[in-house]
Amino acid sequence: MTTYYYKVAGFLFSVCLPADMDAETLLPSFRPFRIAGQEEKERQLFCFAVLMPDEMPEEEQKRLLEETDNDMGHLNLFVTAGGYEVELTGGSCTHRMVANADFSSLKACLQREDRNVGQALSSLLRIAFAQSILGHDAVSIHAAAVYRGGEAYLFMGTSGTGKSTHASLWIKHIPGTELLNDDNPTVRIVGGKAYAYGTPWSGKTACYKNLSFPIGGMVRLSQAPVNSFCRKEGAEAFIALYPGCSVIAEDKRLRNCLYDTLARLAGMVKVGTMDCLPDREAAIVCYQALIK
Repeated sequence: MTTYYYKVAGFLFSVCLPADMDAETLLPSFRPFRIAGQEEKERQLFCFAVLMPDEMPEEEQKRLLEETDNDMGHLNLFVTAGGYEVELTGGSCTHRMVANADFSSLKACLQREDRNVGQALSSLLRIAFAQSILGHDAVSIHAAAVYRGGEAYLFMGTSGTGKSTHASLWIKHIPGTELLNDDNPTVRIVGGKAYAYGTPWSGKTACYKNLSFPIGGMVRLSQAPVNSFCRKEGAEAFIALYPGCSVIAEDKRLRNCLYDTLARLAGMVKVGTMDCLPDREAAIVCYQALIK
């Protein structure tokens, strides 16, 4: 086995692979986040031990919690006596991951013959990472994030709302704006301040930047015939932030950790909702509302 170390959003984790499997080839989007070795002075919050045996024993007792589809295929989430199990099926191959209750350690059984085995591993790691950071004032959010002038701005919304389009409008029409992440940035509170981080997961856009910036604003987008920004505070800000946050809602501990983090975020960053068109004016209206 060979161990590879990574640091994402300040969190250290490790991936263990058989000697004949190369993480540089298997996980190319993780390259900017790789570190030479474990940093002794830092607490290792979670370790991903990834194994590739021919088969993994079936859990005797498990209950289906959730069924979803993602970019890799069909996903089943089960609760087990010891934690959780995830099945990811794409084509004729099914990949499995078992994790303890707080996702601090896990084992994955990946089908070597799957030509998308690296993407499957990345998808499973994304799921585990998102849950494991919830107890550490951090959350993985389904959003597009840009940065400008030393601050990050996040655009949230349901699939198809136009998050990526709005981010591209900022980049095109607001000088100095660049893309931080196009799908799954991490938000973390450090020293009483909120930061957005690039991650190895950026949807269909290859944008894997190991960068972080203080958050200048978080906006929930909705398609509309006019462009209109509305500032949200308190409970309304919380409600705007919650959708799209990665959490197993049935898990009380994880859910409460998310609630605590979002309640703090709602009180320290600018939050708004934006009815918008996919045009230049939408980017300008949103930008001006956030920099006031």
